[in-house]
Amino acid sequence: MNIQLTETASTNRYLTQLCDEKGDAVAELTTVTAVSQTAGRGQRGAGWESEPGKNLTFSFVLYPAFLEVRRQFLLSQLVALSVKEELDAYTDGISVKWPNDIYWQEKKICGILIEHHLCGSVIGRSIVGIGLNINQEHFRSDAPNPVSLRQITGRTYDCSLLLTGIMNRVEACYNALRADTSGGQASCVAQHSAEALFRRDGYHRYADAGGVFTARLLRVDADGRFVLETEAGETRSYLFKEVQYLI
Repeated sequence: MNIQLTETASTNRYLTQLCDEKGDAVAELTTVTAVSQTAGRGQRGAGWESEPGKNLTFSFVLYPAFLEVRRQFLLSQLVALSVKEELDAYTDGISVKWPNDIYWQEKKICGILIEHHLCGSVIGRSIVGIGLNINQEHFRSDAPNPVSLRQITGRTYDCSLLLTGIMNRVEACYNALRADTSGGQASCVAQHSAEALFRRDGYHRYADAGGVFTARLLRVDADGRFVLETEAGETRSYLFKEVQYLI
């Protein structure tokens, strides 16, 4: 089901409230889109700028009770890959910036925010929010490096077609993961995610609680830990928000 709103504060907030009120009556993969989102949120509590009618701002719900809480990073990988692979059909240079932003070269084209509701040792519900810059030509916020598909290619796009493409990819990969009994699909998602990572080669600058340093990416662990190796050969492992790329 697709719920289309002219304006809302946040599609994540709208869908969360709907699920809280109606429970399982809200079907899995129900999607809420908004022409204008007035209080969209990104990671680290940042706002998300989106000119009304020019981009995709949407959220959808999953009920991944087949996934243990310790495997929740798989959902981040699955969603990010679905967006990346859809954008690959339109341009080159797309990558996944850990944990789940989408970049074109050194600029951010898409932000993803996933909010989980846990039921004991499993994930009872996940609300996935996506902001994808498509046709916006000028950005006025203080975000350091936004870019849109139109700025990259000079062309105008039908947002609904990209939405359909992304959701078809999400649904196919999600259903394959749910049906997976051997672990093969999870391994495939992890492998493709590793191959898609932003700045996966060479040394780059990062910052953590101890300051700025230069390191190369070793791997991303199954629990989402970001593992770097400094120029001095020291291995450092980080959870989300413990380290930042310096763009």
